[in-house]
Amino acid sequence: MATTSDAGDLRLAGLTKRFGAFTAVDDLTLTVPRGSFFALLGASGCGKTTTLRMVAGLEEPTAGHVWLGDRDITRLRPYQRPVNTVFQSYALFPHLDVFENVAFGLRRRKLRDIAPQVERMLSLVRLDGFARRRPAQLSGGQQQRVALARALINHPQVLLLDEPLGALDLKLRRQMQIELKRIQTDVGITFVHVTHDQEEAMTMADTVAVMNAGRIEQLGRPADLYDYPATAFVATFLGQSNLLAGEASGPSGGDVLVEAYGQRFAVPAGRARSARGRVFLGVRPEKLHLLPAASPVPSGHQSVTGVVSDSSYVGVSTQYLVRTAWGTELAVFAPNSGSEPPLAVGTQVCAHWSPAHAFVLERSPEEGDRTAPVLDTPDAVGVVP
Repeated sequence: MATTSDAGDLRLAGLTKRFGAFTAVDDLTLTVPRGSFFALLGASGCGKTTTLRMVAGLEEPTAGHVWLGDRDITRLRPYQRPVNTVFQSYALFPHLDVFENVAFGLRRRKLRDIAPQVERMLSLVRLDGFARRRPAQLSGGQQQRVALARALINHPQVLLLDEPLGALDLKLRRQMQIELKRIQTDVGITFVHVTHDQEEAMTMADTVAVMNAGRIEQLGRPADLYDYPATAFVATFLGQSNLLAGEASGPSGGDVLVEAYGQRFAVPAGRARSARGRVFLGVRPEKLHLLPAASPVPSGHQSVTGVVSDSSYVGVSTQYLVRTAWGTELAVFAPNSGSEPPLAVGTQVCAHWSPAHAFVLERSPEEGDRTAPVLDTPDAVGVVP
C-alpha cells in the first residue's frame, strides 16, 4: 500500500483499451479530485467498467496512464495499488462470518489489534451486533455494507464501486444511495462509482461523467448536466428531453433565433451550444406546462399546440404525451398538486414554456429532421429518422 504522502487526485491521461479491432475506451483523459464522489455514467458497452478495471489493475491499458497524485500506477499489480473495488456481486466469503470477512485484508497483511478496527468499521456501516452472522443470514443491503466495510478497512486512497446497487430492489437501492453518500462524507476517501442508473449518479455524485462509445460526452455537476446538456445524447440519457429539430439563424440581441416546423423561437444566447445551422431546441418535460387550447399563453412564454394522446398517472405527477401538428409527441410532466383537474386524452392543448428553461444543441446530419422524447429507453438518443 502507498503511504499517505502519495495521496492526490486520480488522473487518467490518454487512457485507451482495445480488444482486437474494438475500442472500448478511446483516449480518455479526466481528473477525479481527491476526496470527491465521482460517477461514471453510461449505457452497457460504453466503456465505463473497462475504465474502472484499468484503474483497479484488472485490465492493462493499450495506451495511456493512470496517476494517483504524482505516482504513475499504470503498470502496478492490483494488490500493489492503494485502490479497492466493491463489485455488484459483493464477493463475500460464505464460510466466514461478518467479522472475518471484514478482517480478511488485515489478516493477510498480518496486522495486530484487528478487533478494534473491525468494530469501528462495522459501526461506520451501521452493522453493530452483526459480527458473528454469516453472509447468508443478511439482507442484500447488509451484505453490501459488509463488502464496503471490507474494502474501507484497508484505508484505500480510492474506492471503486462497480454497479454496487444493481442487485438490490428499488426501495433498498434508494436507502443505500443515502448510506453510500454518508459513508463517503464520513471517511473522505475518493469514490469512483460506475453505474447506468441516472438517478443513482445524480443522487450521490459531486461530479458525473457521461460516457458514450468509450469517450466522455460531458462532465460536470449533476445539476449543470441536467439543466444545460452539451449533446443530444446527454439530454436524453440523463433524464428525458423534448428535442425539436430546427435551424438557428444566429444571434438577435441576447437571444439565438430558431425556426422549427414553421414556428420561430428565441432562446437566451447563454443557453445555446450552437447559434447557426442545424440544431435541436430542447425543453425538459417538467418545464412544459399545459393549457386548454383557447387559453392565453403567459407573457414571455413560447408555445406549440397539440392534442393529448396519452396520460399516465405516476403519483407525484401525471405524464402526458401531446401530439403536435407535425406528428411528434412531446412529453409533459404535470405535478399532481390538486390545483388543476387532469386532462383527458383527446383534449386540444397548448404546451408552453419559458425561454430561460430551453436550450439549443448542435444537430449532426445523422440525427435526422424529426425528434421525439425518449420514454424509459435510456440507451437511445431520442432521434426518430
